[in-house]
Amino acid sequence: MRSHRAVFAFIAGSTLLACAGGGGYLQADPNDPSAPGNVAQPLEALVPLQGCGEVEQYLRGRLADAVNRRIDAAIKSVNERETCSRYVGYDGDDDDDAMGSVGSSSGSSGTNTNGSGSSSGDSAKESSSTNNQTAGVDEADFIKNDDKYLYLASNGAFRVVEAWPAESMAEVAKIAIDGTPKKLFVEGDRALVYVSVPREIGDANGDSYANGVGYSSGSECTYGYDCVPSGDGTATKLVVFDIADRRAPKKVREIALSGSLLSARRIGNAVHTVVVDTPPRVEGLRSYPEDTSDWCEADDTASWRSRAIRSWEALRAENLAVIAKVDVMKQLPAVTENGASALAACGGYFRPNVAEGTTLTSLVSVDIDGGASTVATVVSDPGVVYASETGLYMSVPHRRSEGLSWYTGMESEKQASVVHKFRVGATPALTGYEASGVVKGRVLNQFALDEHDGALRVATTTGRAPSKDTHSTMSVLERRGPGLVLTGKVDQIAPTEDIRSVRFDGSRGFIVTFKKTDPLYVFDLGDKTAPRITGELKIPGFSTYMHMMDASHLLTIGYDADDQGSFAYFQGVMLQVFDVSDMKNPRLAHKEIIGTRGSSSEALTNHLAFTYYAPKNLLALPMTVCEDSQGGGGSYGMTMSFSGLMLYDVTTAGGFQKRGQVAHPSVSTGDGYNSSGCYNWWTNASSEVKRSVIMDDVVFSISDLRVKANRLSNPSADVAVVSLQ
Repeated sequence: MRSHRAVFAFIAGSTLLACAGGGGYLQADPNDPSAPGNVAQPLEALVPLQGCGEVEQYLRGRLADAVNRRIDAAIKSVNERETCSRYVGYDGDDDDDAMGSVGSSSGSSGTNTNGSGSSSGDSAKESSSTNNQTAGVDEADFIKNDDKYLYLASNGAFRVVEAWPAESMAEVAKIAIDGTPKKLFVEGDRALVYVSVPREIGDANGDSYANGVGYSSGSECTYGYDCVPSGDGTATKLVVFDIADRRAPKKVREIALSGSLLSARRIGNAVHTVVVDTPPRVEGLRSYPEDTSDWCEADDTASWRSRAIRSWEALRAENLAVIAKVDVMKQLPAVTENGASALAACGGYFRPNVAEGTTLTSLVSVDIDGGASTVATVVSDPGVVYASETGLYMSVPHRRSEGLSWYTGMESEKQASVVHKFRVGATPALTGYEASGVVKGRVLNQFALDEHDGALRVATTTGRAPSKDTHSTMSVLERRGPGLVLTGKVDQIAPTEDIRSVRFDGSRGFIVTFKKTDPLYVFDLGDKTAPRITGELKIPGFSTYMHMMDASHLLTIGYDADDQGSFAYFQGVMLQVFDVSDMKNPRLAHKEIIGTRGSSSEALTNHLAFTYYAPKNLLALPMTVCEDSQGGGGSYGMTMSFSGLMLYDVTTAGGFQKRGQVAHPSVSTGDGYNSSGCYNWWTNASSEVKRSVIMDDVVFSISDLRVKANRLSNPSADVAVVSLQ
């Protein structure tokens, strides 16, 4: 068995054992100059639990607290109702889905250099790579490439496609994997593949509290305020292949995680994976009193209320008795290799001072070359993950609940996000918990967080547009001991609007908000104590993703909009180039509109689908084009005229010049395209193509079904096609 070391775990969700805050001290790392020996603990920081006894007590208390909150909410409903109902209290207070939580049983595009990772034979002189947010931090995706090969986690297999030379492109290896291969990393002669597998609802060893099997609950969530990444409900396998011989990959390692994949980053040989475990069902818990037949037989309000409350209190006692007997330690996440547990018993668990939910989130750091690994178990609601080369951050959204403790400095706020920082690096042994902070509002996606010069910048929105109370905030945090402390902020940005995209570039920040128009705000973040807005530009529509084209220009994708007075209709997909060389006067330099309402692109909500290859000034975008809109305004384009990959030459001087397109027609209709895709909701792209890769003068477009190779000089003519079925 390989060596693993449990570094930390923190537990969230219970108010029974949560402190009022501020009274404890957390011993800091003596080797860390930013962490003095004893620092007063902020309310959002984590507190260590000592041994299995405290871990068990806290877990049991968390389950009991969920039951008590549900019963208290039901009794409150009874006391507020004048007329009798046998179902009063049934809806209760589902602010954190208390009974559901315990399980009721009743109801940036980079460039690859020549020869990196390729075996013998000719290779391309240059190629694009994954559009990672942070230089030096690779993000997991279903496709990776070097200058000769494409590596895919696709349709039940790990696949290697020899893509160069393009004329002879062919699949040279296909290794079937039990489960659903989702994403992968490739580094040198190693490939690590993430695989989702069905799991029993229960403990990690398959001893279920209630019968049932968990399956995928939906597609990946990458964008939007209703999108809080939470995994797909499955378990996860990390399967490592030796790919020294690209034609004959060999499985060399397999690690089983009880949680579902949330996010992953690679820094050098260290792969950092965030997974989510849903608490198992507890057999015997009930969500509603069994017999309510006598409630409404009472003659007066006081009598029926008394009967109802007695029933709810009896249910409380019954459920708490069940919890007192259950083996709560079976809730702990599991990491196994070669059939043996890789976790130290109850080692390094932490809890928050303020309840942070009921699910269990883990950070697992693995050496892709097979060295020792570090497991960092986190018991908390999941959130948006961002990583720099030295820190992995998770922003967890929270809404204030009556009767529960809340964060210092946030007393007037109903929404807040707790940001936990974990130390990461190029070796798994570096992984560990560092600090936590809190900001008002909630983040849109990973691009709303950025670390620079020792400070974390966070862009958040409070409220929902177009409410008059809605606004956004730019916060700057710095680590001081166990806390991420607010050093400066800009508040009340764009009242009644919400953030649609964020990008940071060194000491600058850019935010796009929207209600009817697209205000682009430019921030000077050079002074951590006094961030400020330096410029603003208002134009129709909004951007969902901003890419640094160069130091002076932003390249964006989003939607055009048709102003209707009090609101605006989305229109076609909009590409823009902004000149931000003058921070006081940002300027729209170029714009291109594609299609009408109903047109979409995977790149609108997933930056991994956005390929801008700077050496060739080339933009490649998956695209579905819908046209023939009747009457404009809110009308959708009724006919899908194209689905595939669109190519543009983009320069700061000349703007957008369409180079061509690679068609990936659907086989479901006679004309090759399925026009029903024109009616998808705007965050659900209908494009067949998902990704693109550029090698020299060839573009490769990848869908779920196939890989196509096309010359940049003649994109409409297929050079080669490889089936992925």
